[in-house]
Amino acid sequence: MKTRQSVLVKTLVSLAITGLLSAAWAAHGVPRVPFAPGPGEPTLAEVRSATERFQDVKAALAEGYIRDPFDLCDTAGMMGQPASLGAMGVHYFRPDLLGITAPPSTRVDGVGTHTDFRKPSILIYEPQDDGSLELVAVENLVFARAWRETGQSAPPTFHGVPYDRMTDDPSTDTDEAHMFEPHFDRHVWIYRDNPNGVFAPFNPAVTCAHHRGARVHPDPVARSTHN
Repeated sequence: MKTRQSVLVKTLVSLAITGLLSAAWAAHGVPRVPFAPGPGEPTLAEVRSATERFQDVKAALAEGYIRDPFDLCDTAGMMGQPASLGAMGVHYFRPDLLGITAPPSTRVDGVGTHTDFRKPSILIYEPQDDGSLELVAVENLVFARAWRETGQSAPPTFHGVPYDRMTDDPSTDTDEAHMFEPHFDRHVWIYRDNPNGVFAPFNPAVTCAHHRGARVHPDPVARSTHN
């Protein structure tokens, strides 16, 4: 009897700890493990199967993805976050899926509300020492105004996790919205394990050390004219 009670107590304690940790991770918007797919949503395995060809960046270019015109390799430090959170990488995006309406030379705007991760609007690559690019994550982004115009009051979700809201704060030297108009986005790290969580914005296992392009966002004074 004591053995059974001991096992029961240990089980309950384990469940309680797991619940507390899950709540803590969720409170920070960084679930450590994916939730179950919602109706019509693909599993992470299905997302990977649908995007594996983009491990060759030439395949991405052939299907309409273009490299970030600002040629940035985004890091947490660039976004005003602790550098220990890691990096994102270099973004390649599909203008048609984002519904881009403003030219990339200004703060990017659009009417896109695309959320199907089997055809992500953004692919993220890590620059390698030999100049090549390695696919590390996929991402979807929807513009906040366009999303609300569909009648939605809450951000889109994926596997039950709300997208992150990104809005630039003109009072800081950091461009918190990556030179985009206010938007919602969700990263999915299916090509590089992420200690921060599969849905976290940054990954400490990704580096921009080998990026040869721009390393900072455009001057905040210049960009403020577009806010």
